[in-house]
Amino acid sequence: MSLTPSNMLPVGTIAPEFSLPDTISGEIITLNELKSDNATVIMFICNHCKYVKHLNAEIVKIASEFQPLGVKFVGISSNNIENYPEDTPDIMKVRASELGYTFPYLYDETQETAKAYEAACTPDFYIFDKDLKLVYRGRLDASSPGNGIPVTGNDLRGALRAVIAGQFVSEIQFPSMGCNIKWK
Repeated sequence: MSLTPSNMLPVGTIAPEFSLPDTISGEIITLNELKSDNATVIMFICNHCKYVKHLNAEIVKIASEFQPLGVKFVGISSNNIENYPEDTPDIMKVRASELGYTFPYLYDETQETAKAYEAACTPDFYIFDKDLKLVYRGRLDASSPGNGIPVTGNDLRGALRAVIAGQFVSEIQFPSMGCNIKWK
């Protein structure tokens, strides 16, 4: 594991299209099918990363809080499963059920989606507005394993509240920090 920050894709970037298998439903899901009229949250996550494990409960809380407000969420795992078998689609499905994911958990086998989003680490969070323009990228909050800061989800929640209210999302955004994506 190598501690890696987000690349911080430029605000205003249009969300790159994707078509990926959902490990929960078995269906192929496209970005267009996930697009929300309010906000769409794309999260690069995985099963084995201690940084994702540290935030999973809060990710589930935030999704359950904002989905009734019309926000769509999706998790994507892009890791090389040959070297990280805990991240295989079968185990992704089991973990999603255990954790109570209420959103699709997609597998990016070719890693092309991660590259298109310039994802660098897990977790890495992106919020797109109703026009699929990037308004937020970076961290959930300032907490990480061992730093003693409680998990609150404040950064992601604040950006989502602003988008839903039709307000400006602060340009002060901090990169996420986590395990590097395990490239092939």
